[in-house]
Amino acid sequence: MKVLLYTSKVKDIEKSGIGKASAHQQKALKSVNVSYTLDPKDDYDIVHINSIFPDSLLMAKKAKQKGKKVVFHAHSTEEDFKNSFKFSNVAASTFKQWLKICYSSADILLTPTPYSKGILETYGLKKEIIPISNGIDLNFWKPEENSRQRFRQKYNFSENDKVIMSVGLYIERKGILEFLELAKRMPEYKFIWFGYTAPSLRTHKVIEAMKNKTPNVYFPGYITGDELKDAYAGSDIYIFPTKEETEGIVLLEALAMKINTIISDIPIYDRLTDGYNVYKAKNIDEFANKIKGLINNTLPSVTNNGYKVAADRDIKVIGHKLKKIYEQILEKDLIK
Repeated sequence: MKVLLYTSKVKDIEKSGIGKASAHQQKALKSVNVSYTLDPKDDYDIVHINSIFPDSLLMAKKAKQKGKKVVFHAHSTEEDFKNSFKFSNVAASTFKQWLKICYSSADILLTPTPYSKGILETYGLKKEIIPISNGIDLNFWKPEENSRQRFRQKYNFSENDKVIMSVGLYIERKGILEFLELAKRMPEYKFIWFGYTAPSLRTHKVIEAMKNKTPNVYFPGYITGDELKDAYAGSDIYIFPTKEETEGIVLLEALAMKINTIISDIPIYDRLTDGYNVYKAKNIDEFANKIKGLINNTLPSVTNNGYKVAADRDIKVIGHKLKKIYEQILEKDLIK
């Protein structure tokens, strides 16, 4: 069995969640000794497609013509496309139709969570949909000696500074407006957001909010995985004020790094328990109150339980699940 992992325009999306998911799949398959290739010209039995560009659909059709099996990874939905880039809401319904065309070309669909599976089931897709986490590499996402010190020195934070961090694109869906409002309300803390979105893709609201940010907000842009690991280790709290996700790989990273975490109380995270493995907030007021509670130690740390959530989604666990899915796809074909 050999798998073609296909992600087109990888240089354009390698910093996105889909880019990370594609890299995770490579590690997952290596961990369980499944042979794979990234070259469409190689021989293969199954193509596993992550991207949704026109050449991705073309790849699926070509594979079908050759009698190969097609797995489409449904990372995207209309719901998480909205409130993202400039004009994304206008294009959302068209985007949904394109997703349906792409996903309908597959023999089977994978999607990161039961929540995103539920959304896809409303699309009228006549395909089996299997939820499987994008996974987390626990061998990488763990604090190193001097991680905290390196981070604080790099950004000129003192040991006494209280640092609240977040990670994501500069888009409304990720909660960047709420992040900036929290910083304005809490000038006594430092707020740092890692990630980047080109100015041409940002909405007017985001552009204006970033232009008028308070002095306690920092936007270093995109950083390497090693630098981000230091940031998780060196910050006091990770907040994820997102409004919609299909999983949220950065959340798994934070939980793996055992940083106190506050997330939006939205349906996808019903599987997580407020005050047990994360803290949840329904609005800016709740985010502010829980930030203060964790900083002042009136709320207990739940990082050990949060780590268990990440551990259940370790790359090796995902590798075994992917291997089983691939084998079942090929076995069904043999039975026919």
